[in-house]
Amino acid sequence: MNIFKQFILSLYSPKDIASFRNQGIGKTILFVFFLSLVSIIPSAIYFSTAISASIPAIQSTFTEDLPDFTIKNGILTDTSKEPVIIEKNNMTIYMDDSGEITAQQIARESITAIGFLQNELVFTTGGEIQTGPYSLLEGQSISNKDIEKMLDTATSLLPVAIVILVLAMFLFTSALLFIKVSIFAMFGLLFNNLLGRGLSYRHLWRITAYSITLPTIFFTIMAAFQTVVPYGSIINWFVTIIMLYLTLKEVSNNQDRIEPTNSK
Repeated sequence: MNIFKQFILSLYSPKDIASFRNQGIGKTILFVFFLSLVSIIPSAIYFSTAISASIPAIQSTFTEDLPDFTIKNGILTDTSKEPVIIEKNNMTIYMDDSGEITAQQIARESITAIGFLQNELVFTTGGEIQTGPYSLLEGQSISNKDIEKMLDTATSLLPVAIVILVLAMFLFTSALLFIKVSIFAMFGLLFNNLLGRGLSYRHLWRITAYSITLPTIFFTIMAAFQTVVPYGSIINWFVTIIMLYLTLKEVSNNQDRIEPTNSK
């Protein structure tokens, strides 16, 4: 069975998910990578579009609207006496050296925004937050004039930068999904004992990899519509556990048991 058919069946059929437990581990790993790729599509599109559209707006904002500032020893200092908030080209730009504005506040109040906060740079789009502490500059001093020059260079390197950022997003998402599968496979051990199925961890890992498909795609669709789901993490965990439990119920009591060795 090809990976696309497995993907469709994993959305609604615990019985078919149960049948995938004996396939090769390589195919299951490939499926997790495929699921990771699908899940980042909305974020990658919004992220790439926002960056492409924001560079010209940021350039004009730096030259015309923002106060002079300096980032030194991991701290932002600007010449304004209060936080600066600028709306430009469907993007909001924040500057605050007081610590009053937070990354979470920016994400709540703006769909697409960039924030120069007291200790970190914040970029948010489609409900996704990317942050970078100024401490990564390792003692270097940067002013608005320096960033203006960097933006001129960034414009020419934008396609390459977007590819690298999307690749980094894919690898990070893949790592999180592999961790999630490994953790929920441990929950599978509990269900396995309760239901008396006698499966090994390797079977449960394969089953779990397909059981996360439904919640992953649901939240991917919500991200595509830029919709925040209340208690999203709880819902994600709950649906995964339910799919895992229903899948294990489809496994026959006599299948995949580890036969004891007869001693003479």
